[in-house]
Amino acid sequence: MRRIELEIVALSHSMTQSHNYAVVLGEKRGKRRLPIVIGSFEAQAIAVALEQMTPNRPLTHDLFKNALDTFQVKLKEVIINNLLDGIFYARLVCMKDGELFEIDSRTSDAIAMAVRFDCPIFTYDFILEAAGVVLDEQEGGYSSVSVTTPTLDDSSYENWPVDLLKNRLQEVLDAEDYETAARIRDELKRREAKG
Repeated sequence: MRRIELEIVALSHSMTQSHNYAVVLGEKRGKRRLPIVIGSFEAQAIAVALEQMTPNRPLTHDLFKNALDTFQVKLKEVIINNLLDGIFYARLVCMKDGELFEIDSRTSDAIAMAVRFDCPIFTYDFILEAAGVVLDEQEGGYSSVSVTTPTLDDSSYENWPVDLLKNRLQEVLDAEDYETAARIRDELKRREAKG
């Protein structure tokens, strides 16, 4: 699988889910963007580190970094390694005494740690194909966003991220395509039941 290096492009309120934020990761050498919906606490943790602010008391991610530093564990990189039922999965790739090991992590926490350790963030091409967006370039900047859909077709919604499913649901309802709307609704209910 081809690994792709990402960088944080933006951190903003989520348009699809109130009280949530979206961190947008972009290919270092490309136009694709990977929007990930995160909670307000994680958004704050990322913003504090990006702005190099020093809170009076350490935040949870600062505490974890301090613990890793104390035990001489270096965070080498973060890998967003999977996307299942619209949920991103990540791993912290660490090194201690020349030995590599990985720690399972929520993606938002992994990004917050990557910013603190100033380490690279990677993902795989299949994740960008499934959940990435492509910015259309025009003179003076980017004008529009279009969803890449090589693996996102209407016959199988199980690989779609939740926020894209909700957007698609609204589109098909507006078009009065109630059969497709029912399939999307069923997929969203199935995921809610899982958990």
